[in-house]
Amino acid sequence: MTIVSFLFQRRRLLVLGAATLVLHYATIDWVGGRLSAQTHRASPLPASLMSAQLRLTLPKRVESAPAPEVAPLPKGPAAARPRPVARGAPVTTPVTAGTEISASDAATALAAVVAVAAVDINVARQDGAAQAQTGTPPPAVAEGATPAAAAPVEAAPAQAMRRYKVNLPPSASFEMTVARVDADGTKWTGAATMAWHTDGGRYQASVEAGVSLLVTRLNLLVLRSEGAIDDFGIAPVTATEKRARRAETATHFNRDTGTISFSASERSYPLLVGAQDKATVPFQLGGIGRADINQFGGDIDIQVGEEKEATVFRFQLVGEEELDTKLGKLVTWHLTRPPKPGTYSSQLDIWLAPGMNWYPVQIRNTEKNGALTTQTVSHITMTESGK
Repeated sequence: MTIVSFLFQRRRLLVLGAATLVLHYATIDWVGGRLSAQTHRASPLPASLMSAQLRLTLPKRVESAPAPEVAPLPKGPAAARPRPVARGAPVTTPVTAGTEISASDAATALAAVVAVAAVDINVARQDGAAQAQTGTPPPAVAEGATPAAAAPVEAAPAQAMRRYKVNLPPSASFEMTVARVDADGTKWTGAATMAWHTDGGRYQASVEAGVSLLVTRLNLLVLRSEGAIDDFGIAPVTATEKRARRAETATHFNRDTGTISFSASERSYPLLVGAQDKATVPFQLGGIGRADINQFGGDIDIQVGEEKEATVFRFQLVGEEELDTKLGKLVTWHLTRPPKPGTYSSQLDIWLAPGMNWYPVQIRNTEKNGALTTQTVSHITMTESGK
């Protein structure tokens, strides 16, 4: 073989190799363009939440000081209280004959489904008992003298509460399944929806829960809350609650006077830092975890205003748990609020999903008699981009 023929063969091989590479590149580019066009095609379906199974190291347990006790304020003149909201007419939807539970019983059970437990409230507390709690004796009046007019209620002094860093989750709507087991073993099912919307300065939250009764669905509970977002997270202004066969009630968070008052009661309570209502508690807890997981190393104390009372709920981290849901297996952090003798007799458990913006994905209320009501997420739709 001559040198000329050898070089000619080498050049031909190089040309063939280069042509092969060009053809491969052109083919890959064409296929990639077709796939890209299909991938970025707009979908007519609403945006849904994509989750990641995020596993975080649990914080080291830190002992906390006892939770503060909050007593009602001394009663002031009626004019100092906010006017009650208009009360709606009682719901007259009949319960189908043959069902195991009445609407009133079911309403009482589901009132605690979303973030709060049913609390036994003593509505007949006398003025003397309130004065005994505050330690303020009644003023002495000289014989024959005319009592002076009552002074306006002043803003309550701030009480010590642990302050938390909060990074609230983005707006979303939730579809939930509800399952209840009565103390006698009777089972029934229902459905609930939760909505959380915030623009960073204001928020709105709502809950609607109902129970399935044969061929109909009875709406048992409607919670609505609105207010602002401040340095301590959610700052409710007004929260309303409507149960079946009962009038609507409102809780007012009066930040100008530093009090919490109620349309269904003449009592008022001092407004503590980070106070919440029934609808906002799960999202405030999610915001605490989203800001700094180490805050769950200690107990989380949150004042909750509900119907006629404002008490401090103490939540404790149980640990990491994996839940089976219609969204698949979810890695969650389980928080519990054990019963507190003399205040609330039920246990409230909330499961937050770190890989899903710390949204509440399961809520369970365990009553004193052993009855269980569990609410579990079945679908989540984000209504704005995650942060």
